[in-house]
Amino acid sequence: QVQLVESGGGLVQAGDSLRLSCAASGRSVSAQHMGWFRQAPGKEREFVSAIGWLGGTYYADSVKGRFTISRDNAKNTVSLSMNSLKPADTAVYYCAAAYVDTTPYHPHMESEYKYWGQGTQVTVSS
Repeated sequence: QVQLVESGGGLVQAGDSLRLSCAASGRSVSAQHMGWFRQAPGKEREFVSAIGWLGGTYYADSVKGRFTISRDNAKNTVSLSMNSLKPADTAVYYCAAAYVDTTPYHPHMESEYKYWGQGTQVTVSS
């Protein structure tokens, strides 16, 4: 059983930066595909970024160049560094973990991920 706990959310102004962290227990982050999704009020949850177990990184077009995903194997955490934040980035951010198996990994698909955290709120004011 994998448990994921997000932290680092908060209220910031447009143009500011935040760093979200996802602490995993029960399985090493280096042995899983790890993703970040977000859900804004009244909208469906959407893909933000992911890091595959081999270290490949993936980003939604809306955050490319502003967000960076990274992994700390020693701390068993995955982080999302968010720069140049915009009001449109306001959402609850969720960390998720996916099994590594022989099938192709589709980082954008929620159905890939078996475990989810409770989420952390990010609010960007204009």
